[in-house]
Amino acid sequence: MTSESARPVPELSVVVPVKDEAENVRPLIDEITAALRGVVPFEIVYVDDGSGDATPAVLAKARTEVPELRVLRHEKNSGQSAGVRSGVKAARAPLVVTLDGDGQNDPADIPKLLAAYRAAAPAERVRLVGGQRVKRQDTAAKRWASRFANGLRSWLLSDDTRDTGCGLKLFDRQAFLDLPYFDHLHRYLPALMKRDGWAIRMVDVGHRARTRGASKYGVLDRAFVSIRDLMGVMWLMARRRLPGEVKEL
Repeated sequence: MTSESARPVPELSVVVPVKDEAENVRPLIDEITAALRGVVPFEIVYVDDGSGDATPAVLAKARTEVPELRVLRHEKNSGQSAGVRSGVKAARAPLVVTLDGDGQNDPADIPKLLAAYRAAAPAERVRLVGGQRVKRQDTAAKRWASRFANGLRSWLLSDDTRDTGCGLKLFDRQAFLDLPYFDHLHRYLPALMKRDGWAIRMVDVGHRARTRGASKYGVLDRAFVSIRDLMGVMWLMARRRLPGEVKEL
């Protein structure tokens, strides 16, 4: 097996955090490779967040068959944002794209995000291109809760996005690592990128129904957590002071 240091440095790292998604792992990996081979040099970084099902075994087998695949495993379940952060820290490319491990994000949309990022002029200071889902394939309760939460968040944070919960996001690796870390960070990336003085772009993407496995989120659980998180992000944004360009004399 080729060591990481011997591999060419990719231009794009695809980070996929998962927990108990054994049925979705291999189909999603195959879709990612189909979408990106011949488009951009890439790697796939799966982060197993303490799965208790066959996910580790499926990933171990896939790693022997898919040269672009790398696998990390958390000793303890720590949540989606921790999985994203572990994957980004391990990523070897300057650009990172994240997507959910349940198969509801379509990897075929990744090139659209990449094209939008590349089309931005340097002076525009774009560091994140986010997907915003159209025709969401979720239950009515989830769609209603998401619509309410997105409206409240957009009003309070002015983050220029109607769908910050979409897992499909492409961003500059270093800009992400410069952000303050907290649980559920991944839901507030547009606001936090703007807080650091960066511009964002949003691209319409597809959304698919979950066909395998079970959702790990409850509507009420997410609502209560979101209120607490919103208060914290508002505090972070109010306390940020940007120095402008920094020059060594």
